This record gives sequence, structure tokens and C-alpha cells, in this order.
Amino acid sequence: MTEQPKLPLGRLLVEKGIISDDQLRIALLEQKRTGNQLGMLCISLGFATEATIREALSENLNQQSTDLAHLVVDAAALALVHKDAAKRYQVFPLEFDRERRTLVLAMADTHNIVALDQISAMLGKDIDVMPVLAGVSEIMHAIDQYYGFELSIDGILHEIETGEVDYQSIQTISGEYSHPLVRLMDALLADAVQHGASDIHFEPEPLFLRIRYRIDGVLRQIRSLHKTYWPAMVVRLKVMSNMNIAETRAPQDGRISITFSGRSVDFRVSAQPTAHGENIVLRILDRQKGIVPLDGLGLGENDLTLLKLMLARPEGIILVTGPTGSGKTTTLYSILNHINTESVNIMTLEDPVEYPMNMIRQTSVNEAAKMDFASGIRSMMRQDPDIILVGEIRDTETAEMAFRAAMTGHQVYSTLHTNSAIGAISRLLDIGITPNIMAGNIIGVIAQRLVRRLCIHCKQPIRPDALEQRLLGMNGENPNITIYRAVGCEHCNNHGYKGRLAIMELLKMNAEIDELVAHHATAREIKNMALSSGFRPLVEDGIRHVLGGTTSLEEVSRVVDFTDRLA
Repeated sequence: MTEQPKLPLGRLLVEKGIISDDQLRIALLEQKRTGNQLGMLCISLGFATEATIREALSENLNQQSTDLAHLVVDAAALALVHKDAAKRYQVFPLEFDRERRTLVLAMADTHNIVALDQISAMLGKDIDVMPVLAGVSEIMHAIDQYYGFELSIDGILHEIETGEVDYQSIQTISGEYSHPLVRLMDALLADAVQHGASDIHFEPEPLFLRIRYRIDGVLRQIRSLHKTYWPAMVVRLKVMSNMNIAETRAPQDGRISITFSGRSVDFRVSAQPTAHGENIVLRILDRQKGIVPLDGLGLGENDLTLLKLMLARPEGIILVTGPTGSGKTTTLYSILNHINTESVNIMTLEDPVEYPMNMIRQTSVNEAAKMDFASGIRSMMRQDPDIILVGEIRDTETAEMAFRAAMTGHQVYSTLHTNSAIGAISRLLDIGITPNIMAGNIIGVIAQRLVRRLCIHCKQPIRPDALEQRLLGMNGENPNITIYRAVGCEHCNNHGYKGRLAIMELLKMNAEIDELVAHHATAREIKNMALSSGFRPLVEDGIRHVLGGTTSLEEVSRVVDFTDRLA
């Protein structure tokens, strides 16, 4: 039996229904123009995901593939291949079998003979290489994560102070000499991304500069530098983010886009004049982390089903509420990603656009062009949208336009600053929306907070005491229950927590609640009706995660009010 001939990648993707003929034509024209690999172009154009391309290549080449997202590192394998070689040839050592003397090597291109020869020569004759297919960005991310991060910030600082060139940082960052201050800023930005920070704070004091990262919602001081560094660092940040370097007395905003480990990371930059100089804060917008699957939001099975039912309703408004930094934007993007298909026209109006998404028409609010949220919605209504996302309802005019869109057959999503799902009703009343307009046009309200996840390596099981049992609603019914507390280890930098998850309450409007809203019912009456319809408050969702061992009672009580349970 003769082996089937291998198809070209483009034709294979078309035959599998992954891309269309038109998309293949676009990718081939881009390949002719840039010389890049077809698979990488399909990913960058948004026609396919890296995992899809990897699986298609694996099947076509009859090669085993691997997903590096759930990687268990073999220290012996890492020791065999130097980091420089791994980066140069886009390979990552996965596993070393001492008995068989074989090294499993993840490669972006398993037919790269030069890379295989060089790695084999490095290993010696007695070790065989077994290549497996993996995505380029996955490999580069794994190299940065597991080899250890080696941007020599201390070396660059030493070079600035003494004039002695730090060749290690030159080699790691760009491979060519650049001013040490340029490398210092690149190193700090890369370091923050590597640590999983969401914000970087540069805070000038009278005699020194404080640098803090916000990691998992909590600020941590990372470094202190002498005040003399700061003026040049400000200029560098302003140049990178296209700000006016001559303006130091007025607030400014800018944006930086940099590629780290094969993926694009954006920084939203804000400069604020203070008594000791300009204070600069960078919000890190990592596209890889910004959009999570709907079932990755951490919802319980019933709440996930309820959310999908809310999304299935063809017209009306869905509100996501919570304080600043509670993950509202991430939830909205996850929802849009879930419903984003070729059959619907999704348009967004944001301040500013945070994560570019394929097939979605995204617009930034522009004060210079006199386009605010209200006028932007009015304009979008002429673009034949099915779904509209309004970044935030801030005033009466925006609220009225959003509800007008919902009343004319569109599905509208927006955020609102309230403390609870039921509090959204009184907030809309306060803004100026009448109860008659609210009733029947609100599909539902999602309220959420972010809590830190317990580190899986060091969390410690404990028996809750009498007070904790009352807070958990146990009242001594289950004395054998186990919850966990944070301890701290090297995996979580001795904080006891690593990563975050959302706790949510979902208020789905129904005929009874709509009637209460229309008749100016109190928040207590609306809450009682919602509870009788299966509504579960934030505190209950937080307790679900505590009992599940994913977070601690102390952490949930930091963001949710437990006082009602002590009454």
C-alpha cells in the first residue's frame, strides 16, 4: 500500500474547512510579500489558531504534536540544551529518557535539518533526538518561563553607574548595542510581563524612584532607584508611547506595543504631574490573557447554563457591574469571543480599545473628533449592527442611547459601576432611566469581583473554627469540613496565592422582577423575588470556591461583605 502524498498546508487547511479559498489567497499574497511561513501568517491574520495549525501540520506530516500550555518540565532535559540554542532554533527540550538516551524536543519546524544537526552535535553521539511539533509562540513562552528570566537589570544599572558595558543584557535583549537606558526600560517592561503583572507604577519620591507591579490585584514593590535615573526614564517612556516630551505640567496618555516571546503585548500609559515629578502608570494589555473561553471564567455549571441562556436572547441589554479592576472588560471580551461568528455584525465603542479582535468592528471614543459614547452609539446604529458593546454607561445620554438600541432589536452589552447586580437598577434610576424603559429591556446583570487563587503547591488544609463555620453558613452542621489557607513557597514568591479567578452573581430578569421594577419596588423586594427565582449572591459564589479549595475565606472576605451572616 503506497503512502498518501502530503498536501500543501494551505490546501490542507481549506479541505479541513479551517480557512476559506479567499483566506488562503490572502495568506499566499502576504507570504509572497513578506516571505513568512504560511501557518504563521494564518495565525497573525486571525484565520486560525496556533493549536489548529499545529494539529493540521501534525496530521499531514504524520508527526506527533504537543501542547506546551500544560507542561511538566524535566530539569534534566533543560540542562542538555542551552537557552541561547533553544531561542535560536525555536526548540524546547521536553523530556530526557536516561535508559534509552533519547531527548524529546519540541520544535516549530520538525524538518529543520540545521537545527537538528546542531542540537545533536551539542548533545553528543550517544543521545538521540525525538522531535515533536509545537507552536512558535508556545515554545518562546516556555523558554522564557522555564529557563529563568535573564534580562540583567542589575547589570544595566551597573553599566549606567560605571560605564562598563553589560554584554549579558545586550545579548539577551537585542543582540546589538543600544543605550543602557533604552535597555533598562525594555528590561523593566519585559520583567513585569514575565511576572504576570497587570500594571507598572513608576512613583517618584523626594530622593528615590519607587517601582511597583500590581500582581494578582495587589501592589508589590519591586525596585527602588536613585532619583537621578528618573528624568531620562520619563523621556524614554514618553518617546515610546508618543507623548509630548516637553509637556511636564499636564496629564498625558499614550500607548506602547512591544513583542515579547513571539506575542504582542500592549501598554496603556498614563502620566500624571505630582509634587516630586511625573508619576507614570502603565496598564499591561496582554492579548493572550485578555480573552478567556466562556467556560474558563470559573462559573458553576448552573450559572454557565444561565449565562448562555441570557446570551441567546436576541435583543435587550446585558450589564456587567463591579468596581474598577474587577475584570468586567475581560468578561465582556470573553462573551463577545463566544458569540463572534460570521453570521453576526458585532460593533464596539470603547475608551480605549484594549484587545483587538478579529471580525469585530472596534472604535475608540475620541474627544478630539467630538465622538463620545452617546454620539458613537447613534453613529453605529447606521452600520447595521446585530450586537453593540458600549464600554461604560456613565451618563443619561449614553444610557438612553444604549436602551434605545436595545429596544430597536439589538443586543447591547455594557459596564456599570455598582456594588451588586441588584444595585444596577437603582444606579440606572439615578442616571435617569425610567422604570418603564428598564422593565422588559434588561436581559440580565452580572456582578463580579476578582479573588486570588491559592497556590496549589503550598496551600494548607485546616478545619474551620466556629466563626468561620458561621461565615460559611455551616452552623456546626458539618464538623469534618476542610478549607484551605495561604502559606507561601518559592512557586508563588512566598505570597500563598498565584493567579486570580472571578466570583460572580447573575441576575436574570423575568416577568415578576420586571413588574417589581416597573412599580418602583425597593431593592429588598427585588432581591427577595430574585432569591425565590434561584438567584445566588456573590457571597455564595465566593463560598463555593472556598469549599472547593481554590481560594481562602480571608481572600473572599477581602472583596465581599460577610456581615449579614453574623446577624
